[in-house]
Amino acid sequence: MIAVHTLRDATAEITCASCATPVQLHLEELPLGRRADPTEEPGALKNIRVEFRELGVTEQPAGMDGDGEPGASSEDAPRSVRAGSLDGVRTQEDTPEPGQGSLGWVQAGEEAALRRERRSGPEFAEFSEGGWSGRAGGDAAAAAPEGQRGSMLDGHRQGRSEFRWNRDEGRGNNRQDESKLSSSTFPLTGDSTHNHAVVYWTGQNSSVILILTKLYDFHIGSVTESTLWRSADYGTTYERMNDKVGYKTVLSYLYVCPTNKRKIMLLTDPEFESSVLVSTDEGASYQKYRLTFYVLSLLFHPSEEDWALAYSHDQKLYSSVDFGRKWQLIHEHVTPNRFYWSVAGLDKDLDLVHMEAHTQDGNVQYVTCRAQTCSEANRNYPFPGYIDISSLVVQDDYIFIQVPTSGRATYYVSYKRESFIQIKLPKYSLPKDLHIVSTDEKQVFAAVQEWNQNDTYNLYLSDTRGIYFTLAMENVKTTRGIAGNQMLDLYEVAGIKGMLIANKRQDNQVKTYITYNKGRDWRLLQAPATDLDGNDIHCILPFCSLHLQLQTSENPYLSGTISTKSSAPGIIVATGNIGAELSYNNVGMFISSDAGNSWRAIFDEEHNVWFLDKGGALIAVRQPSVPTRHLWVSFDEGVHWTQHSFSSVPLFVDGVLVEAGAQNQIMTFFGHFSHRSEWQLFKIDYKSIFTKKCTEEDYQTWHLHNQGEPCVMGQKQIYMKRRPGNYCMLGKDYSRILSAESCICRAHDFECDYGYERRGDGNCRPAFWFNPSTVSRSCSQGQNYLNSTGYRKVVLNNCTKGVKEMYTARKQQCPNRPPKGLQLTTKDGKLTANLGSNVTFLVHLDEGDSLRTNIQLDFGDGTAVSYSNLSWTEEGIKHVYKSAGIFRVTVLAENTMGFDTTTLFLHVTCPVEHVQLLAPFVVIRNKEVNITAVVLPSHPRTVTYFWWLGNNTEPVVSLDGSIAYTFHSEGMHTITVQVASANVILQDTKTIAVKEFFKSLLLSFSPNLDEFNPDIPEWRQDVGRVIKKALLQVSDFPEEQLLVAVFPGVPTAAELFLLPHKNQSEGKKKSEEELERVCLTMHVALNQNLVEFELKPGVRVIVYNTQLTLAPLVDSSPRHSSSAMLMLLSVVFLGLAVFLIYKFKRKIPWINIYAEVNQEKEQEMIGSVGQGDSTPKITLSEFSTSKELMEKELDARVKREWGFKPCAAVLSELLKINNTITK
Repeated sequence: MIAVHTLRDATAEITCASCATPVQLHLEELPLGRRADPTEEPGALKNIRVEFRELGVTEQPAGMDGDGEPGASSEDAPRSVRAGSLDGVRTQEDTPEPGQGSLGWVQAGEEAALRRERRSGPEFAEFSEGGWSGRAGGDAAAAAPEGQRGSMLDGHRQGRSEFRWNRDEGRGNNRQDESKLSSSTFPLTGDSTHNHAVVYWTGQNSSVILILTKLYDFHIGSVTESTLWRSADYGTTYERMNDKVGYKTVLSYLYVCPTNKRKIMLLTDPEFESSVLVSTDEGASYQKYRLTFYVLSLLFHPSEEDWALAYSHDQKLYSSVDFGRKWQLIHEHVTPNRFYWSVAGLDKDLDLVHMEAHTQDGNVQYVTCRAQTCSEANRNYPFPGYIDISSLVVQDDYIFIQVPTSGRATYYVSYKRESFIQIKLPKYSLPKDLHIVSTDEKQVFAAVQEWNQNDTYNLYLSDTRGIYFTLAMENVKTTRGIAGNQMLDLYEVAGIKGMLIANKRQDNQVKTYITYNKGRDWRLLQAPATDLDGNDIHCILPFCSLHLQLQTSENPYLSGTISTKSSAPGIIVATGNIGAELSYNNVGMFISSDAGNSWRAIFDEEHNVWFLDKGGALIAVRQPSVPTRHLWVSFDEGVHWTQHSFSSVPLFVDGVLVEAGAQNQIMTFFGHFSHRSEWQLFKIDYKSIFTKKCTEEDYQTWHLHNQGEPCVMGQKQIYMKRRPGNYCMLGKDYSRILSAESCICRAHDFECDYGYERRGDGNCRPAFWFNPSTVSRSCSQGQNYLNSTGYRKVVLNNCTKGVKEMYTARKQQCPNRPPKGLQLTTKDGKLTANLGSNVTFLVHLDEGDSLRTNIQLDFGDGTAVSYSNLSWTEEGIKHVYKSAGIFRVTVLAENTMGFDTTTLFLHVTCPVEHVQLLAPFVVIRNKEVNITAVVLPSHPRTVTYFWWLGNNTEPVVSLDGSIAYTFHSEGMHTITVQVASANVILQDTKTIAVKEFFKSLLLSFSPNLDEFNPDIPEWRQDVGRVIKKALLQVSDFPEEQLLVAVFPGVPTAAELFLLPHKNQSEGKKKSEEELERVCLTMHVALNQNLVEFELKPGVRVIVYNTQLTLAPLVDSSPRHSSSAMLMLLSVVFLGLAVFLIYKFKRKIPWINIYAEVNQEKEQEMIGSVGQGDSTPKITLSEFSTSKELMEKELDARVKREWGFKPCAAVLSELLKINNTITK
């Protein structure tokens, strides 16, 4: 139910509660993406499309009839519903962005424009009285843009017969002689290069028409020229208004205030300047005000004419209380088109704003505040938790949201601003997508795409509160719209309550069904008995029926494929076909004047049909792809049609403005003569087609029925209609419904209740997953509840008595019962929480007496709480964890009848700040070694370790920070550890040398080095290279076999490793002797202070051997001249000491032995870790000191077979002998 929104570039749109809808015309060239040029040859084709600005959030803007006639109320809105591929809760009031689809929404925006067919015919100059010669240069339907009727939908081409453009212009039934209508033409001279226009009639009974034409450069994505035109005489003449707005001002959009049509707002193109121009005299004069932001969309207040909300390109929401002169920031990071004004009678404050806003950490919340005082302190959060993006819908009595969950989608509804309650769909519907279709008849229509559906939706209806949904129809077809959005083939017939028409896919066929009781019962449409020529049509149900296309035009100034009007109840005009299934080939126009009970064919080609004179007359014009100079008018509900001429030259009609309810009868046709001509506006006065004003004798009664059944939605309704053939004008005091009498309730007035399904015998039985004995937990002992019979009356059904008592839920006393269905969740639905944050637990009980059930909640960290009844936990139970870990949270519900318990495991985490990989620098091949990752701060049980060892392609995953590993091949091996905690992942890497054997010495340094030790990996690496260079000065040992590793921390210490040559398999003993010789040489040099380096000018650092006494190996004083003799004696004792140590394997406390990994897996000496700046500064005290390390090594058991003779042990014994002799 989430939607992905794309912000529009250089486009503004307006949505308001009761705005009329202007029209925008687009003229753009099709071939190769080139722009139109006035000097272009006739061969270049152009495409004109009609675009409108939806100015309201009602199903149809006020001031616009359902069939596209300005001036009527929103009750005439066509109930065609669009299904969107977006995951969003959509309504007919919602305003999608370009590229989005929606259910129940007339899409606005540039991409939503209804394109006119390509000009595939010859120039109008080729027209002669004999008619057009040949066809239109090819199939006009083939040239149609994607999404237009005539394009491919579901593998079929939308129906349009071959175009024969003759004097009759298509074939209708019972054509009468042609008469000429009074009309005048006004070309918008000088605007032939402009490819975009907005046409707007300012208001009911107003004579002012505004037209904004623009040149939109598709290469740069902005408007480069614009012209504003104004007519004060219903379109007879127009005045160019550029001098009133500024000759250099480039305008992008035009808006009219919904509650005061005299107020006009113009927006400039932001590529030149960001300004708003305001008029309070129907566009006669303007005042300009600078803006600090670029407006993407506007939302006017439904009752306050000067209040408006503006959404900017950087996702900020602004408010104005002086009609755009000054703007104040409300909130940042607001989701596009997810902001709403207050609803009268429901919200306490008139200036309350509902919005969907993003938090700094990326979550989404439902926020409310007042428009001019929306500081953080004044904001409210009606839903206690986060919601999914683009899921907030505020519509009529309802507010809908979707809550983010790890699995199934969860939807919530608030009825009349009460607390949010989870929506109950059938248990196994498992919706992939849900869209709100409508909410205007005291219940919610929802279209749900379930887990096993791809191109169809199921239609569900709710109870009055919008909580419990039952299935109304399965597999309702969807159709791809112009902007790529999915349109649901569902249509609510205007003027007749409970009447729906839908296209259902069944057994790979699509058929049209009709219902008169809100989906309780459906049936096929009976096909006409005869065709246009009077020939019989043999079409027998259920094998053959009438099928209708159910798409209303996304441009309200074209009628779409189906039209109805509330002021003309029972009249339905639609495009369709006769056969076994819905087809888009060989289609025609059909009409029903008795609410779908019977049908007649009226045209064999597609036409746009509008209602005139409160629906008393019909007007038909050919589709925009065909040029015409005639229109057809019927006064007898489509039985007879008269042809009227409005132009001497055929016109490509892009739209018709029809003013309903005005004292003057004027229509405005707009279009083009050819692809190169200027915009043409035809003002048509159709007053002459009426002979008089209707009197009482001109009316007759009509009884609404369903195949002879007079009771529809529990009422017998009698309407008043004009007698067919009377050319009289109805007038504005015309009354539609004469009487409505309630009927006796029968079975078809009741639908199955939630949890029940209709079986083959027509009765409602419990679904397999539903327990009818379940009683709400709010039902307490001593109270009463309504026990469902399996049925509920159809919402707004007015029947009385009869079987009402049998089917109505019965009042029963609440039983005393044990708790069942106990559930424990967190407020945000997550099983993780940050350390120190406030965790809110929610307790839900399906069954049980909530007022007499004790609740005990154990947080798992040694604390618990208890509540005497469930009502105390409705706002949630809050708790703060003071340590990280995985906690077992348990809740117990208990009363005198029994108990229920459930458990939740909560991961409380804290982000990892540092990680250090601790591993030896050099290890013995085929010997197991311990590798450790030190994490700061420490996170027991909540950290996951990923170990990448050597050339392994998959990591070893563990919950422990230490791992044992054996290297089986010599060489340099890389080890990487990644530590994951909460949303943070850190890593550290180290390279290890693997050898058969090696020698090593521990090094220390003069104290002055510590003063310059920043204790970071880079410094240790650089100093190690300097030490290595200094050691090479006193030895001829190969550089590649010498390794110096500086330890982290202070005092600074290091280890020197002497490695054998790579190829030592043949002479291992010789290599060992060589390493011993070099080890002895290094030791002598270190103790003679011969190894030093310059850290910086004036700072010289001496390198020592750490683990030996500071007494020099060779006395350099002149008193002792027998150094050579002492050395020889030392060598003798050396052999004896080594023999004793390895022979008896005794632990000799005074001998320091450096060992490899012992059998108890003691950790070897570790060195520098990490390669990044993120490594924390850790003092040496956190690691084993040299002394501690030596003490541990005294306990190590060294085995001769590993081939490692500790150089340190030999030298230690040698020193002891040397010191004795010296003394």
